[in-house]
Amino acid sequence: MDLLEVFKLRTIAVVGASRDPSKWAHVVPLYLKKAGYRVIPVNPSAGEIWGEKAFRSLLEIPDEVEVVQVFRPSEEVPKIVDEVIKRKRERGDVKVVWLQLGIRAPEESKQRLKEEGIALFEDMCMMETHSRLFGLKPLAPGESSS
Repeated sequence: MDLLEVFKLRTIAVVGASRDPSKWAHVVPLYLKKAGYRVIPVNPSAGEIWGEKAFRSLLEIPDEVEVVQVFRPSEEVPKIVDEVIKRKRERGDVKVVWLQLGIRAPEESKQRLKEEGIALFEDMCMMETHSRLFGLKPLAPGESSS
């Protein structure tokens, strides 16, 4: 799957979403929400982020999830991949795992995703990539809706 195909997918679950507007885990998904995507926060300690109900895990989201965007440390990627694969097998919906800047998957996780037919993008900012491809202005930490 190429980058343009990824951005045709409309529903993004954000693992590690933050309520703090000074953090990239808040800013990047907010940018995507403003760009027209359905953004679903996954954060066990938040009730709501960006006006959306937050879920404790990927497996609790009742709606379709096409992209799983990850803002958690690389060490947590194998556990997240377990949830993604379980969800894909049960619901057939996840098509892409996107690991934000600085986050990488171990080889075993990469292989497991490939075997399940799930595309992986790692160590890339989804906002920077989208803004470059579509000519939109990225947000900065602390910037709110306008």
